[in-house]
Amino acid sequence: MNATNDSLSRTALYESHLKLGAKMVPFTGFEMPVSYAGLVEEHHSVRNACGIFDVSHMGEFRIQGPEALLLVQWITSNDASALDSEQVQYSCMPNGRGGIVDDLLVYCVSKEEYMLVVNASNRVKDFDWITSQNQWNATVVDESDDWSLIAVQGPHTAGLLQPFCDIPDLDKMKYYTFAPGNVFGHDALISATGYTGSGGFELYVRHDAAPSIWEGLLLAGATPCGLGARDTLRLEAGFCLYGNDIDETTSPIEAGLGWITKFQGDFVDCEHLKAQKEQGTECVLRGFKMLERGIPRQGYAIENSAGETIGHITSGTQSPSLGEGIAMGYINRSFATLGEHVAIRIRKNAIPATVVRPGFLPKK
Repeated sequence: MNATNDSLSRTALYESHLKLGAKMVPFTGFEMPVSYAGLVEEHHSVRNACGIFDVSHMGEFRIQGPEALLLVQWITSNDASALDSEQVQYSCMPNGRGGIVDDLLVYCVSKEEYMLVVNASNRVKDFDWITSQNQWNATVVDESDDWSLIAVQGPHTAGLLQPFCDIPDLDKMKYYTFAPGNVFGHDALISATGYTGSGGFELYVRHDAAPSIWEGLLLAGATPCGLGARDTLRLEAGFCLYGNDIDETTSPIEAGLGWITKFQGDFVDCEHLKAQKEQGTECVLRGFKMLERGIPRQGYAIENSAGETIGHITSGTQSPSLGEGIAMGYINRSFATLGEHVAIRIRKNAIPATVVRPGFLPKK
């Protein structure tokens, strides 16, 4: 990674973005592309074909040693002991105060080696937290500066990538697994993961390989996509964004992440979260669909029929796929029943909406 004069970092693909005419913006300390041809076009390319994203700003930590699993089990809410080699797990790190340090992916290289992929904005905080919790003789190394990461997403991804990849039958690679391989003549870790809800892969490669792989994907027909489309895609899929829908003050239970909060053994905040799961929380994260024209935005109030505030929006947009306003937000449990009618306060107007589960795309 290169640092600019104004202290923003640049990924190995920075010059590639400029050549494509990308609109660049500051994002979590990096100069990143927010769009190329336009958010809606990029969004639809992922839903219907194949789009590529530069997500090299993400952080990667390596945890190794005979006691590596003990540390991973202590800091994460999911059950990493269930992972076999070349399997991936979505998880979160409780902060010891009822909130979330970060959400992350746990890659099992072996029972004595794990790679944790964390949010760029939390990289320093996460590393400090993990090392502070290392009661064992596990080795923890920050490898974030060693990797570029390209997300290749969409229903046509396997077919587009297969001629240039030495892993056979990419279309049969199971969701949340990974394997070492070769892409466009370069070594890569190929992971059947992503944050768009349209399937695909993420390619972990060395910096010097990233530009030629990116160019190869473009020549093969992939559409370059920016952070704007990445956000609308993940919201349609109902995926939480750290800093919006989850943070240091929200618990995984109230955020609807009970499915990644396993009580197979002791971990940070275990007893507190177990009590929340048994007793319930005052507020819960829900999805919202607008019943009339209006775009819900982060921070907007959720109201009941009496005009009383009963929650707030954490993420919202006009869905390119559905053509309607959608959102996620925290709402008082008394009003959180699916199908409940509420209102979103958009400036002076209370626009009717209905409560739904996060995840707005039709089930296939």
